[in-house]
Amino acid sequence: MPAPGGGPGRIDRVVALFLLGAIAFNPPLLRVFGAGETVFGWPLLHVYILGVWAAVIVLLALHLERG
Repeated sequence: MPAPGGGPGRIDRVVALFLLGAIAFNPPLLRVFGAGETVFGWPLLHVYILGVWAAVIVLLALHLERG
């Protein structure tokens, strides 16, 4: 019987995307971007967090809409 989400491969990709987001927001990796540098006047840490957050949302939306 197939899984309600469209199959095990689809669920695996969502779990992998979650894990990618969890790794991207891991404190040791965040410390790398918290060095005090700026991008167009914005702190690099804020740009990184907002960029990764937006990328995870876009990738999840593309994956769920494709099915």
